[in-house]
Amino acid sequence: MADPAQSPPGRTQDAPATATGLFIPPSIDRSRLLAGESYSYYSSCPPTIATSSQNHLVLGVDEAGRGPVLGPMVYSAFFLPLDLHHTLLSRDYSFNDSKVLTPGVRANLMKLLCSPGNPLYESCGWAVKLLSARDISSGMMRPGAGAYNLNAQAMDATIELIRGIVEDRNMNVREVYIDTIGNPATYQQKLEKIFPSLRITVAKKADSLYPCVSAASVAAKVTRDVALELCHQAVYENSHAEDSSQVSAPQSWGSGYPSDSKCVNWLRKNIDPIFGWGNECRFSWGTAKEMLELKGSSKVDWPGDEENTQLRDFLLTSTGNATKAEHELQEWYGSKSAEVLS
Repeated sequence: MADPAQSPPGRTQDAPATATGLFIPPSIDRSRLLAGESYSYYSSCPPTIATSSQNHLVLGVDEAGRGPVLGPMVYSAFFLPLDLHHTLLSRDYSFNDSKVLTPGVRANLMKLLCSPGNPLYESCGWAVKLLSARDISSGMMRPGAGAYNLNAQAMDATIELIRGIVEDRNMNVREVYIDTIGNPATYQQKLEKIFPSLRITVAKKADSLYPCVSAASVAAKVTRDVALELCHQAVYENSHAEDSSQVSAPQSWGSGYPSDSKCVNWLRKNIDPIFGWGNECRFSWGTAKEMLELKGSSKVDWPGDEENTQLRDFLLTSTGNATKAEHELQEWYGSKSAEVLS
C-alpha cells in the first residue's frame, strides 16, 4: 500500500530514530518537509486485511496543527477491520484523543503501529496528508476570489485521504468517522455526495468518541510534532552553520502556536526585515503579518510595467535588425521571445 513516489516504505523495517532518541515515523519525508513541500504518505496494506478481502473496514480522520503559525498542518486517516475497532484500539491499547495523551504515550503507540509483529501493525493501516506552512499560506493569500481558505484545504485533504484508501487502494471501507471544527451537518452532506457508498459520520469531538478517529489523531499529532522538531533543528543549524559549537542549544520556538510566548519571542528575535522567516512559517497568520508590518524596516520597490518597456522592446526586436550581441541575448531567452513575455 506504500506509494514509493510519495513516501518512504512504511513496513519494510522499523522507523528510525534520531541520535537524540526522537522517534521518526515513516510519514516523515525529511527532504520534502525541509523544502517546504506538501506531500502524502500511505502505509502498506496490513497483513490481516491483505489476507481477507471480506474484511469490512472502519476508517477515522482527524488533524493536528490547524492553528499554529509555525509548522505544517497534518491530516491523518486510520483504518482497521470493523470487528477490531473497539477491542484492539480502546480495550487493548487505550487510544484516546491525542490531546489527553502524553507525548511519550503517543510516540509509543506510533512505534507499535510501525513495528512488525505487533497487533496494531498487523491489523491497522494509516495515511497522512502533510500540508506545509508555505503551501497553506500561498493558498490563503491568493488575491480576490482565488483565495484558498483553510477550511477548503482541510476538506480537500480529507477527500484525498479517503479516495487514496478506498478508491486507489481498494480497501473495503464501510464506515467513516471524521472529527470536525466547522458545522458537522454541512461537512457530512458534502462528503456523502462525493462518497455515496460510504456510511459517513461527522461529529465534533469525534476523536474522543470513536477509537479509529482517536488513532488518526495520534498519527497526525506525532507526525506534526516530529515535523516541527525537525524544522526547528534545521533552521537553527542553518543559522549557525559557521559556528557548530552552538548548534546543541537552540532557542526553543515552543509549540508553534501564537498563544505560546516562546513561539512569539522566537518570531520576534528571528525575523528578517525583508524575507521574514522561512518555509516553516505561515505568513498568512495575523501574528506574522503584524510582526512584519511593525518590525520589517526594509522597503522593497518593484519596478512598474512602464519601466520595463526598453527591455520588452529589445527582446521583441526582429533578429534581422539586431546586432550580433543583441541576437545572442535574444536567443538566450528563447527564439520565440514573445512567448517568454506573455
